[in-house]
Amino acid sequence: MYTASGEKVKRIAIVGPECTGKTDLSMALALHYHTAWVPEYARGFIERLERPYTQNDLLTIAQWQLFTEDELALTANGVLICDTDLTVIKVWSEFKFGACDPTIIAMMRSRTYDLHLLTGIDIPWEDDPQREHPDKREYFYTRYKTELKAQGVNLMEIKGDRKTRLNLAIASIDNLIG
Repeated sequence: MYTASGEKVKRIAIVGPECTGKTDLSMALALHYHTAWVPEYARGFIERLERPYTQNDLLTIAQWQLFTEDELALTANGVLICDTDLTVIKVWSEFKFGACDPTIIAMMRSRTYDLHLLTGIDIPWEDDPQREHPDKREYFYTRYKTELKAQGVNLMEIKGDRKTRLNLAIASIDNLIG
């Protein structure tokens, strides 16, 4: 994907279990690089629902996540910071519903990122109405790591306090963009 001016955009995806600082990290990285930030579409979508979300909703979320990502890539300043990718939707769907829609898997496989940052579970849990499994963070961390390794992506694990995480992420991105 290229910006409106024709510049190649490096895509960075932040992935990890619930309440591991993905949004804070992605916003801080976007600010640091003076670039576009792609929020997690699922959060706003679920907030607007007046019913529990379903497996079919995950396909809608996935489609809009990628659409938003592509739109914001046009305004990116060399790197695009994404507060999730479809790996999260795939793993979550398999956990909650026992399977993932093949269309989501196909969309996930068709999308490439230059770097995945996997956020560790070493920061405290904070309650939030959308967070469902405080006792499953280690499980999800392992699932995301296994899934990302199976995809053969460029992966950096991000752990430590928030300042350490930001510094590790910046060093990883700086190494990528040279």
